[in-house]
Amino acid sequence: MCNEISNQSGMNAIQLSIFSSRIESVCDEMGAILQRAAFSPNIKDRLDFSCAVFDSSGKLSAQAAHIPVHLGSMAYAMQDIVSLFDWQPGDMVALNDPYLGGTHLPDVTLVAPLFIKNRLQGFVANRAHHADIGSEAPGSMPLSTCLQEEGLIIPPLKIMSFNKRTKDFEELLENLGNTVESTGDFNAQISANLRGAARLVSIIDSYGVDEYELAVEQLNGYADRLMLQLLKSIPDGVYRFSDVMDDDGFGAKNIPIQLALTVNDAEVTADFSATAKQVKGNINCPLSVVAAAVYYVFRCLMPANAPACYGLFDRINIIAEKGSLINAIKPAAVAAGNVETSTRLVDVVMGALANAIPEKIPAASHGSMNNVAMGVRDSRKSWSYYETIGGGMGAGKFHDGKSAVQTHMTNTLNTPIESLEMHYPLRITRYQIRKSSGGVGQHRGGDGLLREMEFLASAQVTLLTERRKNKPWGLFGGQSGECGLNKLNGEVLPAKTSFSVTAGDCLTILTPGGGGYGNVEGM
Repeated sequence: MCNEISNQSGMNAIQLSIFSSRIESVCDEMGAILQRAAFSPNIKDRLDFSCAVFDSSGKLSAQAAHIPVHLGSMAYAMQDIVSLFDWQPGDMVALNDPYLGGTHLPDVTLVAPLFIKNRLQGFVANRAHHADIGSEAPGSMPLSTCLQEEGLIIPPLKIMSFNKRTKDFEELLENLGNTVESTGDFNAQISANLRGAARLVSIIDSYGVDEYELAVEQLNGYADRLMLQLLKSIPDGVYRFSDVMDDDGFGAKNIPIQLALTVNDAEVTADFSATAKQVKGNINCPLSVVAAAVYYVFRCLMPANAPACYGLFDRINIIAEKGSLINAIKPAAVAAGNVETSTRLVDVVMGALANAIPEKIPAASHGSMNNVAMGVRDSRKSWSYYETIGGGMGAGKFHDGKSAVQTHMTNTLNTPIESLEMHYPLRITRYQIRKSSGGVGQHRGGDGLLREMEFLASAQVTLLTERRKNKPWGLFGGQSGECGLNKLNGEVLPAKTSFSVTAGDCLTILTPGGGGYGNVEGM
């Protein structure tokens, strides 16, 4: 950490670094509890969850290196969430409403306060993806046209009071299809928050309340100085970039996202005012998802030891028209906005910054989470499965792109074949790198994946994918990566579709490659 910190009252640079690591370790421990206690492969194997610590006003103090789209959106929305309640010891609140602090319905957030001598001192929170959140479509990622079709909407709801479950929580669980798995996952989230709160109380006790609050203030100040340092390294100016979403699944095609990024040495403003209006399909998203994408890109430009706290993002301003694709009005459908539109937002912000700091920005990565949701709605044999599939990473000025990885807004693992085949009537027949799908250039884009599965029983399947028509772009002469492709029994499927399968059917997902960087003649 910079030496100037040692000149301030309170902690010196070394002490503040230790403090930052200690509160970040609270988030890491929460994640370990959540993973090991969860029932669903989606949480325990894919690690589709995130954990964070906030101060008493809901400002971010620390987060683990979990899912960027979860964490950025929580950082943006938590102050509004915590202002809704008169918090008491033993409370816990759940929510998933995208228009009241959530992202999309499968991502359920649990927030717990912590008190020191009856004084509200902060919050711990975790967000985890539930493959069953009550949608009629198995996997709760339907091809939807309104929010109600996407599952059970949980407004900020008190699920624990005085450390006891509320009646509202019991009713919530009764409305979910796979009650055993869902209850197990909720219990894991509750346990993670309880452990996180206990650990944070012990840290505060070790410092004392006043010293702890001063340390949090210093941490935010240090993060703010890092942001100022970054902004001064970017030439002042207005940088523009646009890209498109392939389609919304209901006829709208090549839907533009346009950005004017204004940078000066004091702040940055991301103006998306020229972006398309909200659409019928579910690629709309709330403003919290936009914030997550913008925060993520600037976080990537920071030193690795930059603390993930409120001060890091305080100089970032976001403008988006109400009723647009990226600031939708309820009850617009948003299931794919959190996963697909968020990835395109990253592409757009990086594309704008490539005009300012080309040596630091890579070509476009595969640009889709390649969402696959499936299962059966039957009381005797109900099951729900959801997965995102990796692809190719964009190449940079000094490196080739990595192949077969999750990029940017998702940070999950794949579902291991052994786990998938143990839990569901599926067989993976091929899982391999999609050779030569990355864009050619002085540095080549990473290759995508090919994942093929055979169904051993009838099921309903939904695909929500992107970059099936518009290729991931290359930079400075590098060629684009190949588009993705979805097939059922060899027949090409739309990018966004829902269909039934029977035993013996074979689904093949070929994910896009990343863009290349630099003219191939420069090799």
